[in-house]
Amino acid sequence: MGQEDQSYRIYTAKMEADKALNSLKGILQGINIDKKVNTAELQELDKWCEKHQNLIRKEPFKDFMHTIRMAIRGDENPEEAVQDMFWLCQKYEDDNVYFDALTADLQTLQGVCHGILADGEINTKEIKQLEIWLDNNQHLSNYYPYDELRTVLLKILKDGLVDDEEQILLKAYFKEFVKLNNTDLTKKINEETESVLVKGLCAYDPDINFDGTHFTLSGNFKRGTKKEVSNRIESLGGKIEKNVVLKTNYLIIGADANDCWAFACYGRKVEKALNLRKKGQELTIINELDFWDIADDLN
Repeated sequence: MGQEDQSYRIYTAKMEADKALNSLKGILQGINIDKKVNTAELQELDKWCEKHQNLIRKEPFKDFMHTIRMAIRGDENPEEAVQDMFWLCQKYEDDNVYFDALTADLQTLQGVCHGILADGEINTKEIKQLEIWLDNNQHLSNYYPYDELRTVLLKILKDGLVDDEEQILLKAYFKEFVKLNNTDLTKKINEETESVLVKGLCAYDPDINFDGTHFTLSGNFKRGTKKEVSNRIESLGGKIEKNVVLKTNYLIIGADANDCWAFACYGRKVEKALNLRKKGQELTIINELDFWDIADDLN
């Protein structure tokens, strides 16, 4: 591409992104008309990825392309993948300006946490100031990592202090979304937090009753495919629901983290689960690792 073409593309970048998004939305809508997704349709989505490869670093395109490739490999249910992407298209289209502001604020939050972690130490004063920042930015509620941070801080600041054990917990949580440039410090923090598992919005040390209860799966799973997880649940007496519905008792979240969550909120299923919980439904969100800990004990 010549310099003149590159300069032109700078000025047309937003138009190009909007056009790509609209074309994808139309393709997804057309594919989803019969509620079935076949190989040829997946190949067409793959061609869309190839055509718009230059947008892969932009949100939400990175998320779209990742999901499409997962579906092509068979790691994601194609019908669910299409529904998830169409949901995100609509969400982005409806709230484009709002998302721009949200993205900036979420990046600021990430920067604040980065600054707190920059010296490898976290003290009470810093966490109290972070709590004030969170209180002043409640519009970020339902966006990762805002809710998780608030939950963690509420527990830690219950006694008004951050002790040594709580400092380790905070480091473990911060490192999930903060990438320090100091490799030696990063290594030190990784060693300090090696045994700490951060669960965020998922239930802590959950109980699972498999007998006749209903499960929905969301995200990318580290251990096995969704089909394998579903088979294990059914072997223990549970029932699988493709989507979060009123009778869903448990939503299992894959432990293979998705970098795009900061843009796409929690994802279609998790968002619905959170809304149902706000309305009083007893629905437990469980991390994949916790699920396997419990399932393995039942062998």
